[in-house]
Amino acid sequence: MPKGKLKKVFPGGNTCMGFYSFYDFIIEPDATRIFVVKGGPGVGKSTFMHKIGEAMLERGFDVEFHCCSSDNNSLDGVVIPKIRVAIIDGTAPHIFDPKNPGAVDEIIHLGDYWDEDKMRASKEQVLQDNARISRLYRIAYSALKEARVIRDEWESYVAESMIIPRVYQAKAELLEAIFAGVRPRYNRKARERHLFATALTPQGLVTGNVETLLQDIRRLFTIAGDPGTGVPGILAAVARLAHEKGLDTEVYHCPFDPNNIDMVIIPEIQVAVMNWQPPHDIDVQSIPGLQVAMALDLNRFIDREHLNLYGNEIASAVVRYQAALDRAIAHIREAKLTHDRMESYYTPAMDFAAINAKREEILQRILGYAAEMLGQV
Repeated sequence: MPKGKLKKVFPGGNTCMGFYSFYDFIIEPDATRIFVVKGGPGVGKSTFMHKIGEAMLERGFDVEFHCCSSDNNSLDGVVIPKIRVAIIDGTAPHIFDPKNPGAVDEIIHLGDYWDEDKMRASKEQVLQDNARISRLYRIAYSALKEARVIRDEWESYVAESMIIPRVYQAKAELLEAIFAGVRPRYNRKARERHLFATALTPQGLVTGNVETLLQDIRRLFTIAGDPGTGVPGILAAVARLAHEKGLDTEVYHCPFDPNNIDMVIIPEIQVAVMNWQPPHDIDVQSIPGLQVAMALDLNRFIDREHLNLYGNEIASAVVRYQAALDRAIAHIREAKLTHDRMESYYTPAMDFAAINAKREEILQRILGYAAEMLGQV
């Protein structure tokens, strides 16, 4: 049996609006089963989910890894779409509690497998590190808010210099190219799924997940343009028109400002439309069957003579924006190091043999759901 396909996304992100969650879009509330994993740092939540995901991949099931924006090497969730089963981390900052307990959701509390006496011995360190992590994230989000103000200034100079009629014409031509020959599906309600494809992490901006989202896409439309040229607005128009035509969409938001869109995937017509500014560009040749159908560069519609009036202001904004962004990432990185130290209090207190047995039990139950739904595994 061939191995299943793996997709990697981020369900939450460190943004200029603070921690921003799309957890409600990980899986539908009427799923077959949602396992909510609870427990402190270092108790094995990510490993628990990862090993079950790998086991399902080996059995030929497509799997989604929902990565953690605060630690790109850890998971916030695993989804097996074909059988509509998910395992989700339900601890802070991405609180996820059962909405339909018993009928759909259930809690797996890995805290049941720790030595209470060992945990109580580390009480003061845990409280101190938790407080420090909270403070570090508050500082990081303050820096990201500052970066947002600076970026708004930067974008305003470019937006003022755009030749708007040319932009409207280009948008109309792009929409026509994407949806030519697509018949509206007015007999059904289109579904929208909102997530992040990239994230601001302790390692900086992580973009390596995008290729996993394009495995079944055949036509790629790219939109390039400096901040302020209107790339997110055109991507929003693509998502809106797809929805109006009854097409399901996967909408991937900007990791810095979740109000903006970086990519729209329309699976039914095997189309993706994405922001093509670095570092968002990808190696198209590495994805079999993927072709760039159209490349739109909004920078062609900038009145350069007018923009040059703000040359000094833009140069200053770029430097200040990057400095604020770097400062935010530095604090997110320090929070990760503190979190790692907290794991050292929890890990020695855990009964991992019992956790492994629980993981195997959950895997067998998931395989049972698969057999029930598909008639075979």
